[in-house]
Amino acid sequence: MTDFPIWRIRPAGADDADALSLVASATFLESFAGQVDGAGLVAHCIRQHSADSYRKYIAQGAKAWLTEVEPGHAPVGYALLCEPELELAREGDLELKRIYLFSRFQGSMMASTMMRTVRDAAAAGHSRLLLGVKNDNHRALAFYAKHGFETIGTRTFDVGGKTYDDFVLALNLAN
Repeated sequence: MTDFPIWRIRPAGADDADALSLVASATFLESFAGQVDGAGLVAHCIRQHSADSYRKYIAQGAKAWLTEVEPGHAPVGYALLCEPELELAREGDLELKRIYLFSRFQGSMMASTMMRTVRDAAAAGHSRLLLGVKNDNHRALAFYAKHGFETIGTRTFDVGGKTYDDFVLALNLAN
């Protein structure tokens, strides 16, 4: 990539809920438009990616980060760690609920730096990091495998009232 922008990853708080909501909806739409029902995508983003949902996660102790580029610190990615909501979770686990980056910036060191930031934060007091990923999202699956995640099960995931198949992945943090 030529003329790659100056960028940073920074912790996000409740005051960043609007930016988290915006980049969450935009990256989710970018990732799944044409693969997942369009009306379901819109309904999912309205319900799951509202600013209030991010405020609630943060109020409950979740950790979030924004990846931003110059000029003006425009958000282009984000990550969210929270207490596990996955059924395969066990004591000592933490969930990487969301990690997305606009496709324009994928394949750069931004994504790996985001993952390293999340992994380092999760390692403090936790034994495994879990996440769910659409079972045919080969690019994401390859990225997670590169970072040491392994498939431990499956689940169904609801997007606007329609269900899709996910793999549940885990990364052992004890190493």
